Amino acid sequence: MSGTVRTDDGHGRLGNALSGLAVAVGSVLFLGGFIWGAVVYQPYTVPTDSMTPTVHAGDRVLAERIDGDQVRRGDIVVFRDKQWGDMPMVKRVVGVGGDTIACCGDGGKLTVNGKAIEEPYLRTKGPASNTFTATVPKGQLFLLGDERMGSQDSRVHLQDAGQGSVPRSAVEARLDAVAWPLDGGLLERPEGFAALPGGVSRPGPVKLVVGSVVVGAALIVAGALYGPIARRLPGRRRGAAGGAGRKKASAGVG
Repeated sequence: MSGTVRTDDGHGRLGNALSGLAVAVGSVLFLGGFIWGAVVYQPYTVPTDSMTPTVHAGDRVLAERIDGDQVRRGDIVVFRDKQWGDMPMVKRVVGVGGDTIACCGDGGKLTVNGKAIEEPYLRTKGPASNTFTATVPKGQLFLLGDERMGSQDSRVHLQDAGQGSVPRSAVEARLDAVAWPLDGGLLERPEGFAALPGGVSRPGPVKLVVGSVVVGAALIVAGALYGPIARRLPGRRRGAAGGAGRKKASAGVG
């Protein structure tokens, strides 16, 4: 008689094979996602509120390890510079080498090479900054905090060499997402800088990394739960009862 071949514990060999495959594939995706993330990303704790409301002091963020040459306007970067205290700091890049950064233009907006920049991430609705002008030397970056009224950024260092800018080589990583609190989510690239030469950067693989971990975990759980669930199915009880009946019938023969 045709039908699914069943093992002694009552669930099919095909089901066992598929559940084992799910656990194996899930383990590869889960561990692979973690390893991939550890190679590409560096976790940081944001030290101050200078980047609010985008990120807050104490937030745990995922920052993609990059070279300074990959930085574009609008990026939020982690950098370290002796003139700034030689400690990791988090700021937004608003100007690159050759740019003239000024405030304030029409409507109180920051300008880059005379173009007013839309900055929806700012906390306040007033002027984007106090009045200043700076020219960024080649190979340097001009950085501001999103909390313009309280941020200690390039404006504080305008009298330093480079008019407050830092070398591209000072950049350690670029923020892609807030890992904690969980509602932080991905950090979008600001469109206000997209029309300038060089455009804005592309997000790193954080979605793929997280997706790999989540799908892997789901497959592991599903594969591990298959056996206990299958043993509770009505079909198993019927199969077991049928087997008992056949044994009784056999015992009565002869």
